[in-house]
Amino acid sequence: MSRPNTQICVSNRVKQILDRRRRADESYNDVLERLLIDEMSDPVSLHRKRARLRRRARLRRLSTDDINLNE
Repeated sequence: MSRPNTQICVSNRVKQILDRRRRADESYNDVLERLLIDEMSDPVSLHRKRARLRRRARLRRLSTDDINLNE
């Protein structure tokens, strides 16, 4: 096992979630990597992420349009 080169702080809630999903032989790095890769390979998650990004962009455009109309 290699030494960590970066540390991150997580809340107690996040650590509890990681502990629940962590397998017996996994490091925290392993569980995070597994969960992130699973999320990226899930087509439904990708679709939801793209839709969320599109909604945010649309809301930004709408709020910018409101500012331009008020000027």
